[in-house]
Amino acid sequence: MKLVLLTIVLLAIAFAGIAIKIWAKKDGEFAGTCASQSPFLNKEGEACGMCGKLPNEQECRNDAIAQ
Repeated sequence: MKLVLLTIVLLAIAFAGIAIKIWAKKDGEFAGTCASQSPFLNKEGEACGMCGKLPNEQECRNDAIAQ
């Protein structure tokens, strides 16, 4: 029973930490969320499926997301 309670407490702390990070960030966005940022996820060099950002571009195309 102690192990279950400890697990629940640790998970609650983890979720609270993520929630605080989202709350503290401007507009609740994580930096670098495009899949094209990761060479492990994008081996072919394709554009991001969400915003259309190419791997060689620095900034996410936020205007494409708003549409």
